[in-house]
Amino acid sequence: MKDMLVRLMELPEVGPEEIKLREAGIIIRRPIAPEKSIVCDWVEKEFGLYWKNEAEVAFSFHPAHCFIAQKENEILGFACYESTAKNFFGPTGTKEGWRGKGIGKVLLVRSLLALKEMGYAYAIIGGVGPADFYKNTVGAVEIAGSEISIYQNLLRQTHG
Repeated sequence: MKDMLVRLMELPEVGPEEIKLREAGIIIRRPIAPEKSIVCDWVEKEFGLYWKNEAEVAFSFHPAHCFIAQKENEILGFACYESTAKNFFGPTGTKEGWRGKGIGKVLLVRSLLALKEMGYAYAIIGGVGPADFYKNTVGAVEIAGSEISIYQNLLRQTHG
């Protein structure tokens, strides 16, 4: 999986999508410290241990370097930034059954705007799976030679 680069100066407006989500009872917000275990346990259940670890790092910042989508008392999605490396977006994910409704787009753009507010002009999306989503949503481009990335020597959990 390659990394992608995003120019933060011309991010798309997501206000209308966020209003539509809010009208459906879905809010996008930063979680706060008392929710850390709930959010991180949800991330592990839905997406695995590695992403849980990255989400835990997001909570080491104040405010948290994380956004969540929630409907009532249910988490529907999350997005972190600067968890694994400076100026990196991710991990991010939307719960199965809730994908394709604009949740991921709003989480992405809100996170990238937070990076822009920190003073960055560009952001890196690390180890991208759905490259077309990032290309179409925020104009991300693949970084040549990035298949050998920050994750290249990642310790793998073994069972047995």
